[in-house]
Amino acid sequence: MARIKSEEDIAHLREGGRRLGEVVKAVGQMVKPGISIAELNEAAEALIRKNGDVPAFLDYMPEGAERPFPATICISVNEEVVHGIPNEDPRILEEGDIVSLDCGLVHNGLIVDHAISVIAGTPQEGDVELLQKTREALYAGIAKAHAGARIGDISEAIEEVGAESGYGIVYELGGHGVGHRVHEPPYIPNVGKKGTGEEILAGMVLAIEPMLTHGSDDVVLMADGYTYVTSDKSRAAHFEHTVVITENGPEIVTEV
Repeated sequence: MARIKSEEDIAHLREGGRRLGEVVKAVGQMVKPGISIAELNEAAEALIRKNGDVPAFLDYMPEGAERPFPATICISVNEEVVHGIPNEDPRILEEGDIVSLDCGLVHNGLIVDHAISVIAGTPQEGDVELLQKTREALYAGIAKAHAGARIGDISEAIEEVGAESGYGIVYELGGHGVGHRVHEPPYIPNVGKKGTGEEILAGMVLAIEPMLTHGSDDVVLMADGYTYVTSDKSRAAHFEHTVVITENGPEIVTEV
């Protein structure tokens, strides 16, 4: 797979990103107490297929996994950080739940990846600030994603926002390249030191995704083989954008 995407690839990624941004926004607007996360999964798949695209996560087999991912969208609630499965033992959302929606689609053979966190109904104390800071960490990382910079520049910027806010920073999981596959090199840690890591080049496409928690940095993989939860059951938030590195700076293709 090519880390540097062609102009034709980037054109497809821009359109796919626009479409995915609209899908995730629409599903996010459906989040409310009383709705089943299985219903949100069904809506995401219907919206993706309506436009002639294909869910990128459905039946995707990550390296090291024992089975393909069984849903269109990852839905992670409260202490679930990422990769929650919405159509196996689906839950009904309750007042104040933090709901992270992480989705990918394939448009003309190119893959984009995008995540947001929203709150069902009335927030619990401190949760709005957690989401705001996680989103801030995402944009701080994106701001450092310039040709000629290093992956560690992104990592340090994310880590600084989390550390200054006093939140736990999930260091075991991070961002990645994307485009021809869901997960491509380079790996993008959410902690690091500027000036280190792989050089960022024009034409790279990166999925940058900070995850912050109210408590522990540590996560535990559940028995389903996909869902990661905080080790102390503290609530978490997750945001992600697909970003094309251009000669003029980072271009967010999944932003609505």
